[in-house]
Amino acid sequence: MNPGSLLSWLLVGLLAGWLAGLLTRGRGFGCLGNIAVGLLGAVVGGYLFTLLGVRGPTGFIGSVVIACVGAAALLVVLNLVARPR
Repeated sequence: MNPGSLLSWLLVGLLAGWLAGLLTRGRGFGCLGNIAVGLLGAVVGGYLFTLLGVRGPTGFIGSVVIACVGAAALLVVLNLVARPR
């Protein structure tokens, strides 16, 4: 993995985590937490899009969109599980 590729993944993760936090009306998890949620969201989003047979957008923007969808789904689940009673 070259440094440019790693930087792209981190940028996609950061953007996706931040956008997903805005979409789910969360406060976020800080910069590193948002990157982690965004990167995990990219995996979840890729899996969901494949599972549903949806061919998502391509390129950098497409990666951010798919990662954001996955990160938002992940945040919804995390908020339901971690919600205080």
